[in-house]
Amino acid sequence: MSNLEEVLETLRVNEEVAQKFFEIEVSILSILKFGDLFEKLLAEIRDKFGVPYVWITMIRESELSDLIDSLDSSENLRERLNILDRATFLALIEHRTTPLLVNGDLGPYHPLLPKGQLHFIRSLAIAPLTFHGEIIGSLNQADLTRLRYRPGMDTRLLERLAVKVSICLSNVTAHERLQWLATRDPLTRLLNRRVMETILQREFKRAQRYKSPLSLAFLDLDDFKAVNDRFGHDRGDALLKYVAKRLVRMTRDTDIVARYAGDEFVIILPGVTGIEVQNLIDRLRAYFEANPLNTEGISIPVSISYGVSSLPDNGIKDPASLLSKADEMLYHAKARKKEPPPLSGE
Repeated sequence: MSNLEEVLETLRVNEEVAQKFFEIEVSILSILKFGDLFEKLLAEIRDKFGVPYVWITMIRESELSDLIDSLDSSENLRERLNILDRATFLALIEHRTTPLLVNGDLGPYHPLLPKGQLHFIRSLAIAPLTFHGEIIGSLNQADLTRLRYRPGMDTRLLERLAVKVSICLSNVTAHERLQWLATRDPLTRLLNRRVMETILQREFKRAQRYKSPLSLAFLDLDDFKAVNDRFGHDRGDALLKYVAKRLVRMTRDTDIVARYAGDEFVIILPGVTGIEVQNLIDRLRAYFEANPLNTEGISIPVSISYGVSSLPDNGIKDPASLLSKADEMLYHAKARKKEPPPLSGE
């Protein structure tokens, strides 16, 4: 092949590569969901370029922490997402914002590599992603051969793609934030009351249709006003967030945990009987009794009261009555705690 033919062939290959990058950019520009953006991006790179390993790394504590949590819970993305602390990640990429190519000793990059693939990867391309000028993670590609990503190769197209992804992140995040604010309680990050009531309507109809159990637990914190009065509202807020996080962790993925109002929480438990709810409540009470909130050197005890209702129960005909019965049971539980203890000898 003559020199001219080699040049023309190189130009043709470069044009094909540039076209593929352009097609990927176009395919992600209109996406408005965080998880969908990364799923589409990773699939497109893998399919168009035949890259065996494509994944995303995100910094745990960044402006996108809430959305990163949603990525981590996605079954499709779980194996193609790793999350690192900021110091570790920035040290690996040497604080650079341009792509990094590695095909020598990959040992230092093991924290960045997909789990289970450490011994197969021979070359690596890391394209940092930014959000509002801050590095928040990277788009990573790796191959089984050392020749795929060699230091010194032209990375302009990869850098351009990373810039486009960063722009998409801004658009997607603005959309996701609006969606999030419409459905979430801003303090505890739990679902808000309006969304909870909509979900309760859905689950009630489903339980009736399939004649399956449905339970609802109404909880609140004992003496919460005293916590605010004694320790201040900031620590009161910290207590609410502490309880909310534990409620989520101790319930199933299929359960719905919401902040109802003030220090009141609602848990909707599809397919769960009243007896099973009691087991959950017992575990929650035991946990809080053994684990007070420790904040700023202060230990704040946690005590909860609760009311439970279930379908089928007598008198429950609609979602509102399921909620109101649990609320009534909570009221009686609070009243019993306020009753004076019996006199000795009675």
